[in-house]
Amino acid sequence: MSVMKKEQIHAMTEGAVMVAVATVLSLIRFIKFPFGGSVTLLSMFPIILYSIRRGVKKGLFASFVYAVLQLLLDIGEIMTWGLTPGVLVACFLLDYLIPFTLIGLGGLFRKSGYAGWLGGTAFVIVLRFASHYISGVYLWQSVGEILGHNFASPYLYSLVYNGAYMGVELIITMIAAAVFFAIPQTKKVLLQMGLTEKLI
Repeated sequence: MSVMKKEQIHAMTEGAVMVAVATVLSLIRFIKFPFGGSVTLLSMFPIILYSIRRGVKKGLFASFVYAVLQLLLDIGEIMTWGLTPGVLVACFLLDYLIPFTLIGLGGLFRKSGYAGWLGGTAFVIVLRFASHYISGVYLWQSVGEILGHNFASPYLYSLVYNGAYMGVELIITMIAAAVFFAIPQTKKVLLQMGLTEKLI
């Protein structure tokens, strides 16, 4: 077996492990919001790390698999909402397939080292928030009360609702990433992986 073939198998195996870990972590929810969204135990980080290690192309493939799994985990509940076919498809796309697949872009700035790894981490979390925000405004058009404050505009409601849990996810993920990426051994491995992936 050639070195290239072995490396491809290793990358696929690593991707499968990262997707599995991310899926398990997504089930550990500290806060679950009533209309979707939750604060989890660093569930996005394994996919981001994989994208940084292996590149955006592999990262997007892994994140798409992760997105499908997230949808499958929630599809039973979604099907009880009585949505029309059009709204159902839009929900699948804007609340699951698009936002969770975007996490695979975490390695977009991986060649920039520590700053790029942190930047990529923040970038994809903001992108995921943007997809949920757009869904809240144009698909659900939700308005109402959040924590004692009434929001009559779906723009503000979606901003506050989705920003509440995604903001917490951003903070805890960035803290974890800043600590993890600062470890000398981590830096060495990620930098070496970047060079290796360029050659393969």
